[in-house]
This record gives sequence, structure tokens and C-alpha cells, in this order.
Amino acid sequence: MEFILSLFSEEQKKLRKDVIEICKGELKELEKKVGETDRVDRGIVKLLADKKLLGYTVPGKYGSGPDSRSLVSFCIIREELATRCLNAELIFTMQGLGSGPIVAAGTDDQKQNYLPMVSSGEKVITFALTEPSGGSDAAAIMTTAEQRGDEYLLNGTKTFITMAPDADVYTVFAKTDPEKGVKGISAFIVEKGFEGFFAGERLPLMAAHPIGTLHFKDCRVPAANLLGEEGKGFKVAMQTLDFFRTTVASCAVGFAQAAFEEALAYSKKRKVFNQTISQFQLVQGKLADMATKISAARLLVYQSAFLKDQGAQRITLPSSMAKLYATEIAQEVIDEAVQIHGGYGVSKGYLVERLYREIRMLRIYEGASEIQRVVIANQLLRD
Repeated sequence: MEFILSLFSEEQKKLRKDVIEICKGELKELEKKVGETDRVDRGIVKLLADKKLLGYTVPGKYGSGPDSRSLVSFCIIREELATRCLNAELIFTMQGLGSGPIVAAGTDDQKQNYLPMVSSGEKVITFALTEPSGGSDAAAIMTTAEQRGDEYLLNGTKTFITMAPDADVYTVFAKTDPEKGVKGISAFIVEKGFEGFFAGERLPLMAAHPIGTLHFKDCRVPAANLLGEEGKGFKVAMQTLDFFRTTVASCAVGFAQAAFEEALAYSKKRKVFNQTISQFQLVQGKLADMATKISAARLLVYQSAFLKDQGAQRITLPSSMAKLYATEIAQEVIDEAVQIHGGYGVSKGYLVERLYREIRMLRIYEGASEIQRVVIANQLLRD
């Protein structure tokens, strides 16, 4: 971690310190009170806004953060929240992901209308791309949008949408020209309460998570809520995911770090055969491998993040490498942490047990590990 810290600016070092202090203070008590939940807790949203962290999800012109969104800063916040405050990590991330298309393609009016509410926590926003027919294959989405005068009528279903049905605003992707595949996809801002929009059922996952299904039945969306141009929605989605893919890796590093710290502390106090288990070479080997993998993953995360902040137009290759490696090794590290805890590792109430369930999703969403390998190979074969 010392090498990574040496790369941070003084502002970024202070940001990391501030996030850790927030997690150890009011946020810790609130997280403990809320517990593992499949609801969006508005108290956590408000606290993140009050502490100015949500300001980092949008450009400073529309919030309380820096002038432009820094991927390094976003990764710092997400990693530290993932290490200590799991509910807050999810809320922070989705405020950024949901507003990402507006930042990338929104008009000034759209940005003025929505981004300040994201930064202040007044509105919870999310990103709606996945459907029963298409997740990794975005071209397979079937939700349609047909223009009728100064409105669009949306019809279709979205599923596995994080923050649904609790979110207030959704950036939704639909086909305005189904015959053109990805070139016929457009993006829209949809508010809860629009006629024909139904925030449907929650989906029970192995780790409690605010996630659900959305239904559109002749949903009336003002033409002014079209994001960018018709047919450019896929590009907007990919630009957004290209940025956030690296932050998924930072979240995985945070999960792995939390599991490692729990395992290290437990190994120092758990006694077997008149000695702590940390004195056994097999356990020492596990701890050494865990720490090494976390360090390697963190380096990949910040390599990608610094490249973006230094002006790289595309970070597809480094972000995919970071996402693939960090999520895969996090699964391994957390599994070893459970093993070191023995029976307690699979007992409710222990952090490593929750992390064991939480990490599994990261290897799937925003591009499954198999998709990341395809992306990496394609990028390498272009050279």
C-alpha cells in the first residue's frame, strides 16, 4: 500500500484518511443499525451526502466535489467503503453509475436538473441495462422506445437492476430502432412516477442486495429526457461501464482486504495445540499468499485509474485486467479467510461469512469474468 500511497496527491491522501474516519465514526454505527439489507437506507444516503462523498460522483459544477470526476478518487472511496461499510459502498457506487450516462451525454439542462440531486442525496439514481434476454449481450435487449410527438413510449422489462425498486431515477436503455442492433439503442432518463412505469418485484439474492425488476408498459417519457442522440445509447453505456469497471476491481480489493484483516487478527488469537494458529506454517503460507494477491490486484486497479485520470481516452484493456484479476483473487482470499476461521467462518454474524456471499456477485456483474477474458484477448489481438 505504501507505493500506491506515494502516487496519491495530498488531496487524495486526505480523502482516503477522511473516508476511513467517516467509516469509523457515524457511518459505523449507522451500518451496524441497518445491518444486511435488501433496502436502500436513506439515512446512509443522507450521511454520505452530508460528508460530501456523494459530491465525488458528479462533476463539481453540479455538486460538492472536484471539478471533474477522478477515477483514482472514486477507487479510493469505493475501496475504503468496501473494506468497512458495505451498504454505504453500494449506495455511493450506484449514485455514480446511475448518473454516469447523464455526465457523459446529458445536455446542460439535464445535468442541472438531475446531478445536483444526486450529489445532495435528494434523489437515488441507478442504471438499467440488463434484461431477462440480455446482460452481457447488450444487443439482445428487447425494451423498445417509440417516439410519439414530444414523448417516447417505452415497453419492456429490465431485471437485476441494483437499487430497484427503491431508486427515484433510472437511466434506461431501449431500442429506438430494433433492426439496427446496438446501433439502434438509445438512453433515457426515467423517473419513478412516470405513467406506465412500474418498479416491480424485489429479487432475493444469496447476499441481501437492493435489486429488482422494472416494467414499462407504454411508459411516457418526455422527448427532453432522451440522453444524447438516438442510436448512441450503446456508446453511452460502454463509456459509463468502461469507467466503472475499474471501480468494481477496487471494491473487490476492499472486500479482500477486509477478509484478510479479519483472518490475520483471528489467526493471532485462535489457539490450537497450545499455540496460535498463526504459528503454523500452513496458515502463514495462506496469509502470505493472500497479502500478495491483494497487493497485485491493487496495483492493477490504480494502474487503470491513473491512466484514465492522465487523459487516456479508453482504458478497456487495463480496466478489464483489473476487474478480472481483482474479483477472482478476492474470491480466493475470502475463501481462505473462511478456512482460517474454521466453523466460525460459515457462521452468521461473522464478517467473513457475509463477504463470502457478497464477493460472488462481483465476478458476474458489469462484465462476467468470462467476458473480461474475451475483451482482454480481443484487445491483445488487435496489436
